[in-house]
Amino acid sequence: MCADGGGGGRVTTLPALSRLSHGSPVYRRGCAPFALVAAPGCDEEKPRPAPLGLGPPLCSISGMQRPAWLHVKRLLSLMGRRPDLLCGAIALSCALVVALRFTCSRAKDVVMPAKPPNPFFPAQSPVVDLFFGQIDYADHLRRNSDITLFFLYAPWCAQSIAAREEIEHVANKLADQVLFVAVNCWWHQGKCRKQRSFFYFPVINLYHRSFGPIEYKGPLTAGYIEKFVRRVMSPVLYVPSVEKLKDFLSNLEPGVLGFFEFNASPQPPGYLTFFRSALHSLQKDYIHTIRFGVITHQALAKEISLSSSGSVYLHRSLSSSLVYPNHEMNFTAANICKWALDNRQTLLQWIRPHGGKSLLLNNELKKGPALLMFIPFNPVAEEQPLLDEIMEVVLKYNSCTESPHADHQEQGDLDSASFIALRPLPCCNTVVLPQWHLLSRVQNVCELCVNQSRGVSPRTVTAPHCNFLDIAAALESFYLKEQFFLNFMSTVKECSNFLSSYSPYFFYTACCQTISRGLIAFTTSQDNASSVLSSLGKVPHENLSHIMPHIEEQGQVPSTYHWNNDSITGLRCRTNKTLNMYLLDSNLSWLYAERLGASGHERLFAAIIDLKEEIHYILDQNQPLVGPALEVFIQNFSKVYSPLRRHLASDPALGTPRPQLIIEVTTSTFRHVVLDSRKDVLLLFYTTWCGFCATLNHIFIRLTQLLATDSLIVARINVAQNDLPWEFMVDGVPTIMFFPQNR
Repeated sequence: MCADGGGGGRVTTLPALSRLSHGSPVYRRGCAPFALVAAPGCDEEKPRPAPLGLGPPLCSISGMQRPAWLHVKRLLSLMGRRPDLLCGAIALSCALVVALRFTCSRAKDVVMPAKPPNPFFPAQSPVVDLFFGQIDYADHLRRNSDITLFFLYAPWCAQSIAAREEIEHVANKLADQVLFVAVNCWWHQGKCRKQRSFFYFPVINLYHRSFGPIEYKGPLTAGYIEKFVRRVMSPVLYVPSVEKLKDFLSNLEPGVLGFFEFNASPQPPGYLTFFRSALHSLQKDYIHTIRFGVITHQALAKEISLSSSGSVYLHRSLSSSLVYPNHEMNFTAANICKWALDNRQTLLQWIRPHGGKSLLLNNELKKGPALLMFIPFNPVAEEQPLLDEIMEVVLKYNSCTESPHADHQEQGDLDSASFIALRPLPCCNTVVLPQWHLLSRVQNVCELCVNQSRGVSPRTVTAPHCNFLDIAAALESFYLKEQFFLNFMSTVKECSNFLSSYSPYFFYTACCQTISRGLIAFTTSQDNASSVLSSLGKVPHENLSHIMPHIEEQGQVPSTYHWNNDSITGLRCRTNKTLNMYLLDSNLSWLYAERLGASGHERLFAAIIDLKEEIHYILDQNQPLVGPALEVFIQNFSKVYSPLRRHLASDPALGTPRPQLIIEVTTSTFRHVVLDSRKDVLLLFYTTWCGFCATLNHIFIRLTQLLATDSLIVARINVAQNDLPWEFMVDGVPTIMFFPQNR
């Protein structure tokens, strides 16, 4: 309570002041509460303005609820007095506007439009470059050409860029016969991008008139592309003579021949269907292709047993050839192609891994031991002498159709001396079987011979190899089937083969004959001379002499016998270590050969891989990759106790170990550092991809520092790059092994 300046006014107590005692805010100036004093002569109470900085007048406090515009007005007045707050508010508003602009704008407003594409091929190139993706115009050009190649590319694709030069090289050679069209299928405004979708680039499609597309999936090199284009240009080869027929049938690829007489009409019935079946085969399988040929002369068709026009013949080198069953299957292009692909016989298979993630090699190696041969291959060369030599070895290895009975029929007109010289000598013994009663005047006499397999020529056995162990095993197997031979009754010798009870790939041959008891002594010395070992059949000619020496006889082997133990003919059927044979182009896949242990600049290499046994052997690289060397290599692998030594892959980056804290060991230095050392050796097995090995590194280094003595060597070996003998290999990494001195 205060008095006014005049000193005559009354003191008025406001209602607001009465609430001060109930917790209302009290505005103080100094130490005393300040009140509102009414002016003299006034009936209403008028508040005095509060001093600057002390807030609003007290009369506004009573309401405590003001309109929003008052708050805005007060904020603006405050910002007018403080410029820093005004600048902050302006900056915050601008930032909010920019954020809303970027958030609510469309993507096309902020993405830069793509630049128009540039030509992919040079202007002087014979390739028609439709770099704006005009696939419809490409189809229009295709209708006016017999053979068309579409190269569908993406300008950013590295493989498309690499294949551009190869396509241009082929186009320069075949531009007068083939139309080459390149289409940019990545330009987003082009029709190729809108109408077609691709999972990879480049895509090469060929069209033979209205037939197509025939997609090419082979290596992107000029030679392979040119060969495929020429195959599409001439899917059916004309065979005019016997010499051409022999060349056609001796080719590595399976062959299908059709006989059509063109005398009556320019296009005999069924020829167009046969022609389209050749195109179907190229469309189905671009690697294991089948060669199609046509014969027009009836005399030449009789050479392959074709008599009626419209017949189709499938040649198989080892099995019996087939004729298309017209009565069982409809004569359509798809059926002919499927029939040929299902019944073809592929002895030597090409493998062309593309270098990416693929199970191609793994799927082939899981089938069994594989012989991989790396040769430099020229797809467009007319003659391949090395390939012909390899094919001859493969044919001999797979020739399992020979049999003693068949040999005897084919050579029945030869004299005995020449026949004996061609036949191997079996290891035989005579067995006399007793009859079921003593009154019988006849007995069965069997000639029991050791044979390596059934249905093929017996494995040649020299006299020292014909031992009692082989005969004892044969006798045990023979007596298990004794009941069959006891009931046998025949006045001429009949032979049969039966499986050994011990080995799944050994057979024994028994040739039995029923004779009189009194003639036993005579027949053992004479009748044997008039019998020939046959398979599942009777002896066709009894005047041929073939001496079968017995194990107990001490006579010398006749000089007319020629031993041929090292023959590879039919070896596939005489061993349970069957090889699957593959060819790889060393110009494309030499990296795989180097990983297997190849070296040198000639790029000729052969290796046998046995995935199940986790071993592989390599052909001595000092020897040339020719037929005789391959035969010896295959024979040594096929032996029960193979003399081949397992090849151990070694890291070529490391040579002689250098003096250091931890010695890096390789396959070539393992024996010198670890086994032949005069010190104790602590060896760590690791790999670069092993995370636990990397964690163990600092511990192993610290351990080396603590154990550093003159009598201890600390070393490590990368087992992913270095093979070791089986007794020193480990099942997991990291592994630490200790090799004591002299132990």
